[in-house]
Amino acid sequence: MSDRHSLEKNLLLAALPATDMDPLREHLEVVDLPLGNVLYESGGRQGYVYFPTSAIVSLLYVMENGASAEIAVVGFEGMVGVALFMGGETTPSRAVVQSGGQGFRLAGERLKEEFHRSGPLQYLLLRYSQALLTQMGQTAVCNRHHSVEQQFCRWLLLSLDRLPSNEVAMTQELIANMLGVRREGVTEAARKLQAADIIRYHRGRIEVIDRSMLEARGCECYAVVKREYDRLLAQGTGPRPD
Repeated sequence: MSDRHSLEKNLLLAALPATDMDPLREHLEVVDLPLGNVLYESGGRQGYVYFPTSAIVSLLYVMENGASAEIAVVGFEGMVGVALFMGGETTPSRAVVQSGGQGFRLAGERLKEEFHRSGPLQYLLLRYSQALLTQMGQTAVCNRHHSVEQQFCRWLLLSLDRLPSNEVAMTQELIANMLGVRREGVTEAARKLQAADIIRYHRGRIEVIDRSMLEARGCECYAVVKREYDRLLAQGTGPRPD
């Protein structure tokens, strides 16, 4: 593994003691995660888990008619494929790369072997799963009770936390698909935020100019999710690597 693909770039892997990381190290494979790549489909068996380092993965719930809505996002702080060690093997959600980058891939069977040793890895992944469930639950509440503009602000903030810059590359149509709303609603929300000098939107790229104002225009859902991730994952993780 090169320095550029250091294990330290994923906070879950970075949090593991050396004695628990050593059995996994030789089995972790660096993989490219290009934009739009589907890591697993709804109902499909999950053969691998993924630890993103620079990519962001959206977990989408897919309806029978093909419509979908995002239920959670996973970046350098987490892992894609919790169903494997929770005993489900499959899930009704789809995992698709929202922002291209890289990560590590590990065979599901290898992860389960280490998980069932009941050591630090198990404890860490269970805490991460609780944080992920909090994000899913809060997303459901937000989608039901808050405006499209507030949902858009939450989505932007969660994405920014997982990116190295203040810019998100995503068209309004794709954002609407993620939120499960009409494109016109996202267009109007983006227009209001741009008029308030909070964001700058141009040809599928959203630059956040004033993050504090973005947080103020949003709802409480982003803060709830962030606090829970900080509470559950702060131990042994440290700040994000450069």
